[in-house]
Amino acid sequence: MNLYFFDLDKTLYAYDFRRRLPALATMLGTSQYHLARSWWADGFEARAEAGEWNSADLYLDHFAEVTGTRRLALEEWADARRAAMTRIDGSVAALRRAAELGTVSLLSNNPAATAAALPLLIPDVLEILDGNVLVSCDLGARKPGAEVYRRALDRFGAEASDAFLADDSAANVDGARGVGMAGHRLVAVDGQFQTDALLAAIEGFAAR
Repeated sequence: MNLYFFDLDKTLYAYDFRRRLPALATMLGTSQYHLARSWWADGFEARAEAGEWNSADLYLDHFAEVTGTRRLALEEWADARRAAMTRIDGSVAALRRAAELGTVSLLSNNPAATAAALPLLIPDVLEILDGNVLVSCDLGARKPGAEVYRRALDRFGAEASDAFLADDSAANVDGARGVGMAGHRLVAVDGQFQTDALLAAIEGFAAR
């Protein structure tokens, strides 16, 4: 069984935090600087991605407590995140092709609120994934650490040699290769994601 893992941000969807942060700040009546410093710079997002607050409710409760703002509804939080996301059509086409060649799954570093909001954020991609969604908060480990790849493989009962990772991060691709998986780094040249190269890598993995 060939198993294809795809990252979310900057792989299936372009992601610009500079759009998300103003949307959150406007909703909450506070400054972008305050949110960036109190939550992201102080490491709370990374802790959430590793599973410290393993439900959307716990995440949103803690976000409000740490930032001293009102508690967002999941739909509001998703609206702010959606403002930072743009579908990469070529990557979604590559995902669809990979689904014809084997099993596809998301493998993303994100907190529980993202996992809960995926039906609001990426409904078309979820249809292709057919329920195979792995997020670091549920796995209890983050890329590029080796443990996250081992746990992802265990979920499918797969060998590393049968698995492929598509990701924008060189460190994440190197981490996957370190446990015996194949990997391809999706890059952008002059603002254009090189999705033809991604598709070629997927075809090459299937033909090995």
